[in-house]
Amino acid sequence: MEKQKLNTTLIYVLSVFGFLCCCLLGIGIIPSGIAFFLSNKQLNEAYSDYENYENIEAMKAAKIVALVVFIINILMVIRVIYVFSTVGYDGFMEQYNSAIEEWQQNQ
Repeated sequence: MEKQKLNTTLIYVLSVFGFLCCCLLGIGIIPSGIAFFLSNKQLNEAYSDYENYENIEAMKAAKIVALVVFIINILMVIRVIYVFSTVGYDGFMEQYNSAIEEWQQNQ
């Protein structure tokens, strides 16, 4: 009987997408959370029938990557909440616009 392979590609793609979106107010929490959930689900299936799955170690690595990206996104969401609660939206936009203007002047 041929062993089944776990699909780590989708997990990595969602994790990278979640990492790229973490700077957009933490919305990368959605794809990274989905990646972590899918990797956990596939690992549980593989553990229940260990002999019939081939790349369990690769899926463990993909799960760790998804978890790290998920934690980074959680920290970003906490930072955004903190900034909005202390400075407010208007203060945040003023800081953002001044940083953009400074960056443009340095170009």
